[in-house]
This record gives sequence, structure tokens and C-alpha cells, in this order.
Amino acid sequence: MTPSERRRGEHFGALLRAARGDRSMVEIAAAAGVSAETLRKIETGRAPTPAFFTVAALATALGISLDALAAACALDAAASETEELTA
Repeated sequence: MTPSERRRGEHFGALLRAARGDRSMVEIAAAAGVSAETLRKIETGRAPTPAFFTVAALATALGISLDALAAACALDAAASETEELTA
């Protein structure tokens, strides 16, 4: 896995964590039909490339659209690229 992929996974995990807010990891994982450990791995960036259907289920459980997730991830990716170019 490249450093860029790792950073993208960390950003995505942070985005999901923020969207979860005060709700428990177990609650959201159950609503999405995934294990709490899977959600934990995604949120911490240890699973930086989750399957599409996992992402879709989590988005539904969190009440956010896939478009919103994609847009947020694209912004994070653009910011990371800018940081790399100016470093």
C-alpha cells in the first residue's frame, strides 16, 4: 500500500468517525450489517480500502450520501496532493 493510499484511508476513517458523532460504534456497525471490528479498522485507517458495499451500508447507517462521502474524500485527496507538492 502506498503512503497516499494509507493517508486516504485515514482521512476516510476520520470522516466516518466524525459522521458517527455520539452514536456508538456498535450501534452504527449493527445498523450497517458489519462487525464493530470492521468499523474500528476503517475508522482507524487499518482498513484503508473497504469494499464498496461496506461503504454504502455505512453511509446509509450514518445518514450520509455516497456523493457527500466521495466529495469529502476528493477534497482530502486534493489537500494531501497540495501538501506533497509544496513540501
